Amino acid sequence: MIYVVDDDYDVRTSLRFLLETEGFDVRTFRSGSALLGSSTRHCADCLVVDYKMAELDGLELATRLRRLDVSTPIILITGYPDEKISAKASSAGVRHVLLKPNLEDNLIDCVPDAVDQVALQVGLQKHLAYAGRVRLGRDVFVRVARDQNDRG
Repeated sequence: MIYVVDDDYDVRTSLRFLLETEGFDVRTFRSGSALLGSSTRHCADCLVVDYKMAELDGLELATRLRRLDVSTPIILITGYPDEKISAKASSAGVRHVLLKPNLEDNLIDCVPDAVDQVALQVGLQKHLAYAGRVRLGRDVFVRVARDQNDRG
């Protein structure tokens, strides 16, 4: 699931159409506050967030999400290039900064990369959890076997 956060209805609609055409499920939010207020803010595979929004800018949204332990990859889109934007974005936990108007091709390249990274992280977490259960099970078995040897 890809979440798009932009206060411009036309941009939100356009990005939704673009991403759905590429096969992604998309949910849109009209503001950063709308996303922060959502109970599903942790459920996205990738966030596409506009930089300049009236209520809460994209960098502040990214910072707040990271404080809430939302580790979802964030792609920041902007029509206002700034020399320092990449550094600011990186410190806010943003994965990519994409410039309008050449957004479409770059976004289609970045979103699958971000989704793949989430899949790898989830896969690694599942693997580590399984390995931990196996290790725990083995440790219990060894302790039981030692107890049996001590008694016998």
